[in-house]
Amino acid sequence: MRTFELISVFAVAAMLVNTLGIYAIYRNRTWAERNKEYFMCFAAGILITSPLIGAFPQAISKNSEAGFSAVLGFLFMFATSQIMRKSTKKSALAFGYTALIGIGIHSFVDGMIYSVTFTQSSFLGILAGTGLVAHEFAEGVITYSFLAEGGLSEKKAIFYAFLVASLTTPLGAFLIYPLLQNFTSSVMGLLLGFVTGVLIYISAAHLLPEASEHEKDHSYMSFLTGVAFSILLYFIK
Repeated sequence: MRTFELISVFAVAAMLVNTLGIYAIYRNRTWAERNKEYFMCFAAGILITSPLIGAFPQAISKNSEAGFSAVLGFLFMFATSQIMRKSTKKSALAFGYTALIGIGIHSFVDGMIYSVTFTQSSFLGILAGTGLVAHEFAEGVITYSFLAEGGLSEKKAIFYAFLVASLTTPLGAFLIYPLLQNFTSSVMGLLLGFVTGVLIYISAAHLLPEASEHEKDHSYMSFLTGVAFSILLYFIK
């Protein structure tokens, strides 16, 4: 498949899985809440491993300063996370809307990651993309929960969750892709470094802590399965 076709497949898959998470918690809240940690841990295993063995080595090979952009990517996601956390000091509805801003940015960046990684190689794209798609289910569940707890009706919660958490991912992928064609190898190295920082933050500072708060039996096995899956893909690429 061509690069753009692969990007499209993964971006749309992410949107569909996120939408499935929204629908699952709407239709069966108990099941969705019970299983979201397994999705999160599996995704965390992939997203902590894939950038360290794939994206970051390539980033350094293209630009020796890529480590700085990795730190920038980590700090960017940290700032986004703080926007959501600060909102807990406000009213419930304000919390829901403020959280949406952070989730919207997060999902848009996810889409950009598909384009950046697949532009470099199908292997990098598949490695990072699998982890991102896997975590979309839990993100859909969380987004709907934020809005429902903020006081929105079920229909409005579904609509805004889809608009901000699901639709922004392919939007980010499709908007950034045309721009990448004009970037030099050095700039791509910086972008890959930024992606590395973002993915590590999502795994280590977002997914794992969230899953740990509601730890389920054998959830650590989901995490290790994600790590093993990434390593396996690396050796059979």
